[in-house]
Amino acid sequence: MNGHHDALVIGIDIGTSGARAVAMTPDGAIVASGAAKLSAFSEDHRDPVGWWKAVQAAFGDVIEVVDRQRIRAISIDGTSGTMLPVAADGAPLARPMMYNDPVSDGAILDAIAAHAPKESAAHGATSGLAKVLAFQLVPDVFRVIHQADWLAGHFTGLYDVSDENNALKTGYDPVTRGWPEWIEKTGARAGLLPEVLPAGEPVATISPAAAEAFGLSREVVVVAGTTDGCASFLATGADRPGDGVSALGTTLTVKVLSDRPLFAPEYGLYSHRIGDMWLAGGASNTGGVVLAAHFTGEQIAELSARIDPANDTGLDYYPLTKPGERFPIADPNFEPRMTPRPQDDAMFLKAIFEGIAGVESLAYQRLTALGGPKLGSIRTVGGGAKNAAWSAIRARKLGVPFLVVHSEEAAAGTAQLALAGAKQAGVL
Repeated sequence: MNGHHDALVIGIDIGTSGARAVAMTPDGAIVASGAAKLSAFSEDHRDPVGWWKAVQAAFGDVIEVVDRQRIRAISIDGTSGTMLPVAADGAPLARPMMYNDPVSDGAILDAIAAHAPKESAAHGATSGLAKVLAFQLVPDVFRVIHQADWLAGHFTGLYDVSDENNALKTGYDPVTRGWPEWIEKTGARAGLLPEVLPAGEPVATISPAAAEAFGLSREVVVVAGTTDGCASFLATGADRPGDGVSALGTTLTVKVLSDRPLFAPEYGLYSHRIGDMWLAGGASNTGGVVLAAHFTGEQIAELSARIDPANDTGLDYYPLTKPGERFPIADPNFEPRMTPRPQDDAMFLKAIFEGIAGVESLAYQRLTALGGPKLGSIRTVGGGAKNAAWSAIRARKLGVPFLVVHSEEAAAGTAQLALAGAKQAGVL
C-alpha cells in the first residue's frame, strides 16, 4: 500500500431514505462523496437487499473517483434500533423491523419492564431488545443484529459483531461495557446477541471476497460503526466536553459531549459512549413544526428581514403545536404558551424564535443540572441554522460561542471513526 500521507478512509451512512458515502483524508478533508436512494432499488424500505444495493451504489460512486489502493479503512452507521434475524452466512431470516416499528406482544414488553433497570434504553415497544425477543422465535436464527452490523458483515463476512452505540437500545450497558445479566431474565437468549466493540475499534480486515469485488487491498480494515444520530454529531466537529450541537429541524434536539454518562429516563435521556466521552441529549416537541403551523417558508424569510434580534419582545412563549412536552420538561399535558399574539406578524415570528431559543437554553441547563458539563459552545444543524435573525437571537439567549459545523453529512462522522480505527490497527 502507498504511504500514510495519501491514505483515505471511507464512511458510509444508511438512513431511512438512502445511503451516502464519503472518502476522507487523515486531516479530515472530504475528497469524494456518493449517494443513492433506497427507492431506486426497492419499493420497501425494510428490504435489506435494497439497503445493500444502495450502499454498493453510494460506495461505488466514491471508489470510482479515488485511487482504491489508497483506502485503508471503512466504517458504517445505521438507523438505531433497526434489526433483523440472520443465518450464520448473513442471510436474512425475516423481514427487518425498522427503528420505529413497535413490537406489539404485551408479554415481551412486560418482561422488559419487569427486569430492565429504569435507566436502560431497552424500554419501550421500539427497543432493540423487544425486537430480539420477537425475532428469537424465528427458526434457525444465528444472531439478531442491527442494520449497521449486517451491512458491515458484507465487508467482513462476520454477522455477529456490533458497536456500543447501536447495541445501547438492545440493553447493552455502556458503563460496564458488556451485556448485563438481567437481559436473560427477560427471556432473551444471550447467545443470539452480537459481540460488541467500542465505536471506532477495528473489527477485522476486509474479506477476500469483498476486497476482490470492490478492487480494494486485502489490508483494508473494517471499523466498528455507530448510529446515524451519533455519526451526525461527530460530523459537526464537536469533540470536547461541553461542545453542544442543536438540530433545528421539525423538532428541536440538543446534544452535548460529556465526560460522564447522563441517564434520566423521565426525559427519555440516556448516553452513548464514544471513546472515553459520552454523548447525551434530549428532544423537545418545539421547533420548525411550530413555525410551519403559522407561516410558509417564504413568509418566514420575508418577516425575518424585518426582525431586530438585538432586543427582546418581552413575550414569554413556550411554542408548541399541541399540549405535551418531552424535554427539557417531561409533561404529557404541558400546555403551549403563545399568547398574547402581536398584530405585527414579524413581532409574532420573533416571539416564536425567542421562545424556541428559550427552550433550547433551558434544555442545555437541564443537561448540566443532570450532571453534564457546562455548555461551552454550540454548533447548529438543520434548516433553522440558515436563518440569520434566529441565529442572532439564539446567540444572545445562550451566551456561548457559535462554531462552524464541519459537515452535516453523517457519513463524515462515520469516516472519523474509520480514521480512529485505522490508526489503532496501524494502517494509518
